[in-house]
Amino acid sequence: MPRHFDTTFDVVRELKPSYPVYCLRPDILRESAKRFVDMFPGNVLYAVKCNPHPEIMRYLHEGGVRHFDTASPEEIALVRRQFPGMNVYFMHPVKSRDAIRSAHRVFGVKHYVIDTEDELEKVRAETDGETDLVIHVRLATPPAGAAYNLSAKFGARPMTASELLKKVDGYGYAAGLCFHVGSQCTTPNGYRIAVELIRQVVDFSGVKVRYIDVGGGFPGQYMNQRAPGLEVFMEEIKDCIRWLGLPDTTFMCEPGRALVSSGVSLITQVHLRKEDQLFINDGVYGSLSEAVTGQLRFPVRPMRIGGDFNETDTLDFTIYGPTCDNMDVLPATVTLPADIREGDWIEFGHIGAYSNALATHFNGFYPELLVTVGETFPFIDGEFPQVG
Repeated sequence: MPRHFDTTFDVVRELKPSYPVYCLRPDILRESAKRFVDMFPGNVLYAVKCNPHPEIMRYLHEGGVRHFDTASPEEIALVRRQFPGMNVYFMHPVKSRDAIRSAHRVFGVKHYVIDTEDELEKVRAETDGETDLVIHVRLATPPAGAAYNLSAKFGARPMTASELLKKVDGYGYAAGLCFHVGSQCTTPNGYRIAVELIRQVVDFSGVKVRYIDVGGGFPGQYMNQRAPGLEVFMEEIKDCIRWLGLPDTTFMCEPGRALVSSGVSLITQVHLRKEDQLFINDGVYGSLSEAVTGQLRFPVRPMRIGGDFNETDTLDFTIYGPTCDNMDVLPATVTLPADIREGDWIEFGHIGAYSNALATHFNGFYPELLVTVGETFPFIDGEFPQVG
């Protein structure tokens, strides 16, 4: 069990860490899971790739998550070890034959995704021709205001998807349709556009679709990307479901970021200051890669032991990570007290998605210490409240 602290300042005061520290907020993670499960009209699949740490998954499970979206045998095994009997879905559109065999024969996975006929034939061959499976055809969708356009890599066009559904049905499988509007989608209408394509595919194919998966994309809240609240997305999706008029269809979704982003913060320490440049002990090769790949800006607050900051005097700092690579730098400056110095700490909020999941061991730096804290991180707008 991780060590528990009441506040992140207690973490700093007691540990005085010169290494990065992930601060999990169990209450926020449980509540995020409960809200999603209560609001979505179907099965909520946690996207394990977003943050596979066992403690994260434990709190989501305690909040009501019973289904898991996985992309590899390793993720499947992770879920099966921690939650025997829970529902696992193999939702990667491109799988090795060994991965398919392992999922089917070792773990008994029943749900698979395809977006080509070749992938369908692979699944059919490596599952021994058994038909008690659900085969989901992934549909490509147009860009929808997301930070990452996943349809640039995966998804079939509507007519191709229709033909694939016919083949799935002809082989005797239960048929499903799925899509992904893109990670960090801030436009609820993106789901409506995708569902309209789903309607076309269902009509073209004439196949009874047992499952429709609206994917992920549900956004977190960042300083430069303030999305509508979850209830806005849910009302849009519920209206789309009513419009589809498929009463015997099970609906699913695959949230990741929206479940975990606000449930984790990261404490870093300033190891050197050069005028308006700060060198800290985590960076884009560690927990902060999405500052580059998604151009996300995380809320921050500074912390100091034994003194206060001058809150009225601020400066825009360039933040460098700990490695020797000059590319290890946040692409946008961060506003902090002008008197911040070596030995102070900077807490990055809303860091739960794709942080430790993407951290590398480059140059020997790897963030791994994790604690739990009781407080929230209410500083999305970047204020500098005194801490301590």
